[in-house]
Amino acid sequence: MLVTKTFLDEDFLLQTEAARTLYHEFAKQMPIIDYHNHLPPDQIVADKTFENLTQIWLYGDHYKWRAMRTNGINERYCTGDAGDYEKFEKWAETVPYTLRNPLYHWTHLELQRYFDVHDILSPRTARKIYDECSEKLRTPDFSVRNLLRKMNVEVVCTTDDPLDSLEYHQQLKAEGSFEIQMRPAFRPDKFILITNPNFATYIQKLAALVGFEIQRFDDLTKALRARADFFASLGCLLSDHGLEHIYAADFTIEAADSAFQKVLAGQSLSTTEALVYQSAILHFLGTMYHELGWTQQFHLGALRNNNARALRLLGPDTGWDSMGDWSQAQALSKFLGKLDEYDQLSKTIIYNLNPADNEVIATMIGNFNDGSVAGKIQFGSGWWFLDQKDGMEKQMNALSNMGLLSRFVGMLTDSRSFLSFPRHEYFRRILCNMLGNDIENGELPNDTEWIGQIVQNICYNNAKQYFGF
Repeated sequence: MLVTKTFLDEDFLLQTEAARTLYHEFAKQMPIIDYHNHLPPDQIVADKTFENLTQIWLYGDHYKWRAMRTNGINERYCTGDAGDYEKFEKWAETVPYTLRNPLYHWTHLELQRYFDVHDILSPRTARKIYDECSEKLRTPDFSVRNLLRKMNVEVVCTTDDPLDSLEYHQQLKAEGSFEIQMRPAFRPDKFILITNPNFATYIQKLAALVGFEIQRFDDLTKALRARADFFASLGCLLSDHGLEHIYAADFTIEAADSAFQKVLAGQSLSTTEALVYQSAILHFLGTMYHELGWTQQFHLGALRNNNARALRLLGPDTGWDSMGDWSQAQALSKFLGKLDEYDQLSKTIIYNLNPADNEVIATMIGNFNDGSVAGKIQFGSGWWFLDQKDGMEKQMNALSNMGLLSRFVGMLTDSRSFLSFPRHEYFRRILCNMLGNDIENGELPNDTEWIGQIVQNICYNNAKQYFGF
């Protein structure tokens, strides 16, 4: 007789007894190191509370906006001027139609884990859920610091521009009483993407910040190093880049300098000139990260701002991006190899957005794992369009087949929301289910203690050791 499991019960996604043991006895209690996210540091410093569920759940969440638009919801209820409850009603109207999309799981995981709400969100339950959760959010127990505590978070690494004053990181450091680490991460893409129309403006802002003129390529590298040293003084141990693909053309500093000066003079560059500059500055940054002892992260493959009309009306990061299909292997090999040749390759995490490239990335990391650090070059977890069950399984299967899953540094939220941390639980359940199935199938030994230790390492210990937190 077929037994239908209860939706989102304590054994959610855990199909075997071995999987349930691995999750409940080993994974569940591990703290969270969220080493890449986009949380707003000012809200952590202020220990912000939110007025209602819409403010914490729907403001800025382009995942939900995309689903709502696909469900025929007018933009007024996504990024527009509709009232908060009106927006929530439209989200509640959409949720039943998100079944088999990870949003359906995340939505109900978040309602359960933060608010102890076990109702299924729909138009019928919208008012009750909104009122109950909003009432809780207005209390001190649901301030952002307590939301982080509730999820057993130990470290959060925000993503910060070199132009950022890091004033909130400084304030939290001076406060000295918050037990959860908040560290900045250095994201200098504005100074790589030389064809951006605002590039010269960014250079002017950087010059004002460092206190000297930036007229040559060497001036720029000096300024970026000054900002990196400042970030390091506030606990930064990671950089991050969100690029379509790696830039690794042959270059000379003279050619990079020429391209740089042309742009500052208001002249346009050829594709070749731009690529030479981008390759030179990216190589410089790689050597700098090695000197600083940082881990460098590369999020590769996003085709951004596909809808020109939406970009014009709403701006970037509003839900109009997709997977790209660039060739990644050759440039990535050349970039990593050039750094490795002179022993200047720092610890590196490569995130892939197109699953067609999973095996490419999984084999590429093995070319530069030189035995100096366990898992020195990492295949990063499924991200953005791939941070769902199928995407995570494919990433971990590729890594398992071609590398060492056991040395993986695990999951991150990559989110702007303080309600996104159940994604770590989601990942942990998927991991335990994969390994549990292998035990039940006789593909792994029934050595719960050892495999449980591997699970704990992937969930927490590997990242703790790898980053040095």
